[in-house]
Amino acid sequence: MKDIYENYATIVLFLHILSAVIWVGGMIMMRFAVHPSLQSIDNPKIKLEKTLEIVGNLFNLVIPFILISVTTAIILLIGAGYSGWIVHLKESIWTVMSLNFIYMYIQRFRASKAQKNDNLEKAKQLVKLLPNRLLPLNIFLGLVAIFLGVMLRGLN
Repeated sequence: MKDIYENYATIVLFLHILSAVIWVGGMIMMRFAVHPSLQSIDNPKIKLEKTLEIVGNLFNLVIPFILISVTTAIILLIGAGYSGWIVHLKESIWTVMSLNFIYMYIQRFRASKAQKNDNLEKAKQLVKLLPNRLLPLNIFLGLVAIFLGVMLRGLN
């Protein structure tokens, strides 16, 4: 890992930042641009169908970037020798975000299954926390983690 960092530090850092931007930026876009637009759909079945489709697309987009973020974080930690409370706090935040993402992914998958079985109420129940609780939580945590990353870079 140290060799990778020494030879490709700029690329590793770029990929790390890019992954955070796509993950957090995607969530911000979903919550504040797409979600309000979806609310204008009057037909509840179509609204739910489109919501699940769009959220599924976002989740499938960010999964590789979550993996890139974790991989590059490990390379940065080992290669640059980062340590201290900021590193541990940042790791904790991304861990909570990842667990929250996994929960949202599972709930969206279950809701999609229920929707395909024409169980609209169950599907709505499964995803009701996503736009107003879980997604905003991850947005907030992501922004804090990005800020901590900037602080961390400023310390070295």
